[in-house]
Amino acid sequence: MIDTPVLPGVPLEAADEELIAAARAVMLRHYRPFWHTVAAALRGRDGRVWTGVHLGATVGRLQVCAEAVALGRAILEGDGSIAVAVAVRHPKADEEDREIAVVSPCGACREMIFDYAPEAFVIVPGPVKLPVRALLPVPYQR
Repeated sequence: MIDTPVLPGVPLEAADEELIAAARAVMLRHYRPFWHTVAAALRGRDGRVWTGVHLGATVGRLQVCAEAVALGRAILEGDGSIAVAVAVRHPKADEEDREIAVVSPCGACREMIFDYAPEAFVIVPGPVKLPVRALLPVPYQR
């Protein structure tokens, strides 16, 4: 078993709890096994919130993460800024815990958030809020 270091997180604010609730609401509304299993919500620096849902695909490499969908909406509908991001996952049918839970972004989404907003925070399980830099200490550089 790999030991995961415990990083000190920033306590959540009311706006962060609302962001989690927004992601959960999208998941409840759009859940479809294998197709839409993760939802995300991003809060821009101006306080606006954009949501997205995971786009599953028969060919796995064509799937699109919920965070990318939310970021695309933020770019198209706003200024594309990210102050805080969160993703939630619907439990699988065989899982005992039926809670729609906060999950950490995948490595690709960590890179994407870092690319667009290196000063952003990400809400991770706990839930706590961490700087994206803490989740990606050595980001890819072109």
